[in-house]
Amino acid sequence: MLIAMPTMSDQRFSRSLIYLCAHSEDGAMGIIVNKRSRSLKFTELLVQLEVIGEGDAIALPPRVGDVPVLRGGPVERGRGFVLHSPDYHASSATLTIDQDVSLTATVDILRALAAGHGPRRAVLALGYAGWASGQLEQEIQQNGWLTCAADESLVFGEDHASKYDRALRKLGIDPALLVSDAGHA
Repeated sequence: MLIAMPTMSDQRFSRSLIYLCAHSEDGAMGIIVNKRSRSLKFTELLVQLEVIGEGDAIALPPRVGDVPVLRGGPVERGRGFVLHSPDYHASSATLTIDQDVSLTATVDILRALAAGHGPRRAVLALGYAGWASGQLEQEIQQNGWLTCAADESLVFGEDHASKYDRALRKLGIDPALLVSDAGHA
């Protein structure tokens, strides 16, 4: 996971916690997992995409209404990505990232969730964060990002407001001690 440093000058990533989905010599791609969409609920999105009808929201399995919609990043904000537990797999559409997290970006997973056959845990992200070849490495070297191991709580946990601080604590860093101002002697 990537943890934005307090000195992050790009406001799109201020206090962001990013689950890194892909990283190679060609670049990197990740999903911001700690910023909820303020204006869109999962059931509303299902209606907009015509996965369900307007009157069908009341008949959805209870956990479907709890699927968070996240602001996944500034790239392709109209495109949806579902990070989910590995108990769901669409043969040609699911990317297994690690033993705890998979990624699917087709409407089929939305249909499966609406029918109650989807993954046990899921978050829907609109957009993603992307880096060109070598860009992320350079940003890390310039102290733009810290890294920590991912866990289910940071990826799928419901308390989005505390994820950033919890990730820092995983590294033994007290968030209250991090400042964005430089000192002068």
